[in-house]
Amino acid sequence: MACTSGKRMYLNTMQAEEALLQAHVQFNYRAGTGPVTYYKCEDCGDYHLTSRGVMHPALADAIRNGTIKKLKEAANWSDKFKGR
Repeated sequence: MACTSGKRMYLNTMQAEEALLQAHVQFNYRAGTGPVTYYKCEDCGDYHLTSRGVMHPALADAIRNGTIKKLKEAANWSDKFKGR
């Protein structure tokens, strides 16, 4: 079942947090853009990513400690080895 918001749905906070981090690994968001946290939707009851609000602590930590950068580099090398 789809949400009326049209956004991707995540069943729980663990999935939403993982999707939030993966979005920053997969896409090249400029500083201050892209999703910063997730919220529980009043319409569908699942979780969605949002670019509004305060940055989620897990994302802030991953950016600050270099985890996002390392995961981006690993994904780039993986793509190179796969010939993409």
